[in-house]
Amino acid sequence: MLARRALALWRRIAGTSLSENLNNCKPFCAPHSTSASTQESLEEIRARIFGNHIGNNLRSGRKLLRKRLIGEKVASYYPEPISKIDPMFVDMDLERKKMKLDKLKRRGKAPPKKGQGKRATKAKKR
Repeated sequence: MLARRALALWRRIAGTSLSENLNNCKPFCAPHSTSASTQESLEEIRARIFGNHIGNNLRSGRKLLRKRLIGEKVASYYPEPISKIDPMFVDMDLERKKMKLDKLKRRGKAPPKKGQGKRATKAKKR
């Protein structure tokens, strides 16, 4: 609507026909259609510059990557171990576990050292 008024005003001032005005206006007018490849490349460039997602209906980790990291929040959730705070503190569960392992070692029933289990002995026999 505004363009028509501007052209009508231009025609009155210049005293020329509408078709001549349109021909003169072409360098200043925006192109009506662009080729598909140009449009795609423009979208890719826009996406790269502004960090936008090109909607191609494929899954991407974009949403997840935009979220804030929560590592510190998770780490601060668990309290610091008491053994680090007070080295003189004795953890009874850990002591009980060590005592049981000592008993099993004396009887020869303790688990084997790393790399000396059932699978490793089978491989050596072949």
